[in-house]
Amino acid sequence: MSLKKYSHEEISKMSMIELANLILLDKKKAVDFRDIFKKIAELKGFSEKEKETNITQFYTDLNIDGRFMTPGSNLWGLKRWYTVEQRDEEVAAAPKKKKKKAAKKKAKKKDDYDDEEELDIVDEDIEELSDDLDNDDDDYHDDDDEDYDDDEEFEDEEDEDDKEEVKKKGKK
Repeated sequence: MSLKKYSHEEISKMSMIELANLILLDKKKAVDFRDIFKKIAELKGFSEKEKETNITQFYTDLNIDGRFMTPGSNLWGLKRWYTVEQRDEEVAAAPKKKKKKAAKKKAKKKDDYDDEEELDIVDEDIEELSDDLDNDDDDYHDDDDEDYDDDEEFEDEEDEDDKEEVKKKGKK
């Protein structure tokens, strides 16, 4: 469909994104974003102030609408013009941001930890340590039995002391 088929009134009622679609269909190739917007502004008769307020909305709509894609360099085309492989290549070929110096310093600090020696603990050593701990636990439990005997003697002494105090209070 060509833009020539539409009247000025029909064009003024159309959305900017629909006009972009028609412009790209007429050109049959990817077009610079600014050129697309200039053509839309011309067709709709935007003033300078309207251009300023509408350009951001148009860019957002262009990014969100699934019919459009950018092959790079601010060129926009219809997604159906590109094979899936081309879409993937263009996305994968996007330039990477340069790392900051602070990120390099952090990486350097992380490397410092890698220089430390790793512990040489074998399963046999772990078993020995485990056995030692088990033996310590047994000793601890044996000590509890002895403490219990001491507690009984202490309780007996307390009972005798309590009886003596009761007798003394009774005599007063």
